Amino acid sequence: MKPVLRKTLMTLLILIVVLPLAVLVAAQFGALRGTPPTDLGVRDGRLKPPSNTPNSVTSQAALYPGHPQAQRAAIAPLRYSGDGKAAMRKIAGILRGMERTELITDQPGYLYAQCTTRLMRFTDDIEFWLDETAGVIHVRSASRLGRKDFGVNRARVEAIRARLTAG
Repeated sequence: MKPVLRKTLMTLLILIVVLPLAVLVAAQFGALRGTPPTDLGVRDGRLKPPSNTPNSVTSQAALYPGHPQAQRAAIAPLRYSGDGKAAMRKIAGILRGMERTELITDQPGYLYAQCTTRLMRFTDDIEFWLDETAGVIHVRSASRLGRKDFGVNRARVEAIRARLTAG
């Protein structure tokens, strides 16, 4: 085999097999978790704006009309009937029962959890705020890393909505 061909084949082997395997192993050790945000929570009746990339959803997107992702990130707030605090307790229970989800903050009127993907261990942050005046629970869910989430954050919020309204 010619040396140039051998070198090309070795380069291809590294690119096709070794590099993806190295990324997968690094992911298992938390290399793709990202850094937890320090600016979550409710400030002046608002959750954090949507991400600048198309990997988040928020029920408060309309509060940020000039934001580049406001329209794409929009999702309806969670509706509840009866006691809002009871609805928040139910959401906390739903979060505790979800695979690869850790409830980090459970305060009256505010919940924050971290959700980790199965294979690559990417972490998404999800928060809920009880707005009793409006009679809704606002939600924001966002990926820490990357540009796209392939609809995972939206699907997660909709699954929580379905369980909340299921009774």
